Amino acid sequence: MDLIELKDIRKTYHLGEVDLPVLKGISAHIARGELVALMGASGSGKSTLMNLLGCLDHPTSGEYWLDGREISGLSARERARVRKQTIGFVFQNFNLLPRTSALENVMMPLTYATEHLSERQMKQRAAGLLNRVGLGDRADHQPSQLSGGQQQRVAIARSLINNPRLLLADEPTGNLDSRTSEEILKMFQDLNETEDITIILVTHDPGVARHAQRVIHIKDGLIENGAAFAVEEDQR
Repeated sequence: MDLIELKDIRKTYHLGEVDLPVLKGISAHIARGELVALMGASGSGKSTLMNLLGCLDHPTSGEYWLDGREISGLSARERARVRKQTIGFVFQNFNLLPRTSALENVMMPLTYATEHLSERQMKQRAAGLLNRVGLGDRADHQPSQLSGGQQQRVAIARSLINNPRLLLADEPTGNLDSRTSEEILKMFQDLNETEDITIILVTHDPGVARHAQRVIHIKDGLIENGAAFAVEEDQR
């Protein structure tokens, strides 16, 4: 069953009297539990598409179905509610609060969640996720006391705190060395397999894309060749 269905998604930005079409008719399906790479060069439209998938923006036209609900016509407030309930984000620059412990960084989204938990419950959930990403002994460390790979693990734990059905990772290894990148990508694979979370890796890097089950290539605002390409098993 599909978690995501896109039907002729278009996005045009209006710059004064100039119209700039960025997405020019995107149609795609992503199944529940898939690990997909959304791949394209700078300017291809992949970041715009990620913003639409993450309910950070809305399309000019077309339909976006997420978990059985049509999203494209929702207000900004309604999209924010969908983000809180359904979507987790991991970014290239980690986006951790600098003078805050790893535990508190992971807990942070719960303060905006519709689910109401006690302080103790929030700490227990955050501690469990830090253990899940191998940082149970770093809960009291601030980001400056952690390596880049450890900071990204904290960011992954934070993205999981609201039990999302969809995880969007935007160039998640862009600031990491090759060995650490491989560890983080294997973590995404493990989360996908064991937690059944649908994960979309947004990247320009073929090495990152090879860790996905399927690659969707976007070029000039369109899915290239109108198709998505499976990753060969021996490349994963």
